Amino acid sequence: MTSPEEFSRLQSAMNQAVKTHWKAFLFEGILLVVLGIAALVLPPLASLATAIFLGWMFLIGGIGGLIATYWARSTPGFWWSLISAALAVLTGMLLLARPMQAVLTLTIVLGAYFLAEGIATIMYALEHRRELSGRWSWLLVSGLVDIAISFMVITGLPSSADWAIGVLVGINLLFGGATLIGMAMAARNSKT
Repeated sequence: MTSPEEFSRLQSAMNQAVKTHWKAFLFEGILLVVLGIAALVLPPLASLATAIFLGWMFLIGGIGGLIATYWARSTPGFWWSLISAALAVLTGMLLLARPMQAVLTLTIVLGAYFLAEGIATIMYALEHRRELSGRWSWLLVSGLVDIAISFMVITGLPSSADWAIGVLVGINLLFGGATLIGMAMAARNSKT
């Protein structure tokens, strides 16, 4: 367990590291903002790039898994590990072989995810309401927004596949970049 003094030293070291390297955080933030804007301007291209990126991640991860499984072939669960790695390789190959179809499939999965997430968040909000928590209304709104996004994505298929993933990736990059820029500027201006 970390003592308060150790935690304070760690926090001070982290603050100093961020202050020392604030330019790197600023550069990364600007880069992410630019990429986010590009994804929002060209969502079909961002969607395709995301499908290709995921294909490579599955393929490389699966190959790594096959190698690790081979090295540890005498351990329990060898066959399950082998099947898992082979599925990752197959998934990666399919995503890379047919990236446009992959975008459509990923959009369907995204729509289903937002629907499930929305329902779960609404149920969570209702649970908080029973406990008289003041946060429940924000959770309810969040769940309803998730369901609205799901509805727009699913009912708009197949044309929503052109924009859904790209727009969401763009928004994520934009906000992530803005956060890094804010952190870099705060670190630059800090007195400690």
